[in-house]
Amino acid sequence: MADGDGLEAFPALDDLRTAIADWQSWLALERRVASHTFAAYARDLAQFLAFLAEHRGETPGIAVLADLAPADFRAYLARRALDGVARSSTARAMSTLRGFFRFLDRTGRVHNPAIKAVKTPRLPESVPKPLDKDDARKVLERIGEFSATPWIQFRDVALFTLLYGCGLRIDEALGLDRHEAPLGESILISGKGGKQRVVPVLPVVAQAIRAYLEVCPFVRDDGPLFYGARGKRLNAGVVQRQMRKLRDDMALPPSATPHALRHSFATHLLGAGGDLRAIQELLGHASLSTTQRYTKVDADRLVRVYNDAHPRARG
Repeated sequence: MADGDGLEAFPALDDLRTAIADWQSWLALERRVASHTFAAYARDLAQFLAFLAEHRGETPGIAVLADLAPADFRAYLARRALDGVARSSTARAMSTLRGFFRFLDRTGRVHNPAIKAVKTPRLPESVPKPLDKDDARKVLERIGEFSATPWIQFRDVALFTLLYGCGLRIDEALGLDRHEAPLGESILISGKGGKQRVVPVLPVVAQAIRAYLEVCPFVRDDGPLFYGARGKRLNAGVVQRQMRKLRDDMALPPSATPHALRHSFATHLLGAGGDLRAIQELLGHASLSTTQRYTKVDADRLVRVYNDAHPRARG
């Protein structure tokens, strides 16, 4: 459990604290949510309970949650809007609350359908922002230039080649251990919620990983695959900092992040005729609708090509 996620963070009576502890155990053991997701859920619930304590003038317990009306949830949304909280954050917070109330209902503590009557703030459709093929290639070629330490240069090339070549999330790549190094034809990845998927490994990816392992001074069979400069598991913040250096040097947009390499993997596969459901499996998306966002990206690209190249596009 991350700092600040203990029960002391929740303004609640003992019966509600017990329910929260059981919910968190369920999230960790049954749902197996990632640590950052666990922490986000805890913050969302703590903020809602803090609002309730002020809104209702009493420390919330099970009885207060059972008594909430749609107007109480709407007041919570209104307060967040007045405080300038982003709609995306509020949408996630409402998702957290719905999940918590479902848990309370399922465990026989609270049956209150009031939250179902409240609409979550509508969000603009987000579209992934991949790099084009030339920029993706240049990122892989140049990322090693931004460290003076030779083995770290090899590490960064190997990591970024893995992100683009296999479409991994950054935490999936950094979570790999040495014995899981992608040196064969495929790799087993444990993604969100503990879901596993098999991803093919291109020879260029295996070659980059092998070159890094040959020079890394910290390689241990029981240790991580990617190390930081001090011999501990590499932190995502270090990777993002390296990408910022490269982005500034190449004059790339702010959307050019390590995660953009995953977007690029999917978009370039789709553009080359890849099957949408196969790409869904490779990315580990639970829903095809998530993967379908990449069809919008590719359609936009085709429109740009048409407008730039077709003789009648300019009238």
